[in-house]
Amino acid sequence: MFAPLVVQLDHALGHQRFIRLRGKAIAAHTQIINQFCDSVGLERPCRQHLIKVAHHNGRKLGLLA
Repeated sequence: MFAPLVVQLDHALGHQRFIRLRGKAIAAHTQIINQFCDSVGLERPCRQHLIKVAHHNGRKLGLLA
């Protein structure tokens, strides 16, 4: 679903610039997830398990490039 957009963005921005932007986006996303998990009291092992499940589901759905 998002993979074609990501590939086009990589070509449009140039690979190095894309990688920097991607890293910043991943860091921001991770921070938001951690803040949410802290606010609802999720412990680290449960959080890590849920992230792995979400990653696996994203791959199956074609959301990851």
